[in-house]
Amino acid sequence: MKPLRLVVVDDHALFRAGLISLLNDMPEFSVVGEANNGSSAMDVIHLEQPDVILLDVNMPIMGGVDTVRELKKGDSPKILMLTISKSDEDLLGAISAGADGYLLKSSEPEELRKAIISVNQGMAVLAPQIKRQVLDTVNTEPVRSPESELSDRELEVLGCLARGRTTAQIAFELFISENTVKTHVRHILEKLEASNRAEAVSKAIQLGIIGQMSQ
Repeated sequence: MKPLRLVVVDDHALFRAGLISLLNDMPEFSVVGEANNGSSAMDVIHLEQPDVILLDVNMPIMGGVDTVRELKKGDSPKILMLTISKSDEDLLGAISAGADGYLLKSSEPEELRKAIISVNQGMAVLAPQIKRQVLDTVNTEPVRSPESELSDRELEVLGCLARGRTTAQIAFELFISENTVKTHVRHILEKLEASNRAEAVSKAIQLGIIGQMSQ
């Protein structure tokens, strides 16, 4: 199997070099480009056509959130934010812009490896610390909102997504098939105009469709 092609975008040269070295030591990956801000990354990304971009949030000239918005105007690779920032503004901003995952730089190498693979496979990834943070901003029960036009079952599935459940776990909890879960998720994304599960949860929180949920 061909290694996943990665581009690393981070303004700290020493961290970027260390990350690239770490990733290139993993047989699943090949770093094909790097940049120190979002603006200079554009040419690299368009030239190399990577599978996944690892993107810092706070950078000069063009930060991570603006970079995600710009990339999502076209046929974008998968985007995994890799940052030290735990702020709600950065997290929700990145997810709302279309980022596929949000991981902290303090993550272990194996956690990073799994996150990159998961994002490439179309799964939303949130760092465990960030997931707790998202859960702390919402309510115990999902409530219907006029903006959502979601069915009761779709609200249940959305609640499971907010708790970080996988397709298989949702199917088990709600006593439905995995294909049915995928259909509900597709309808949720369409109705909320979200590009992935993480963005759907972020939008649902902002619209007040879901409230605080316990694990």
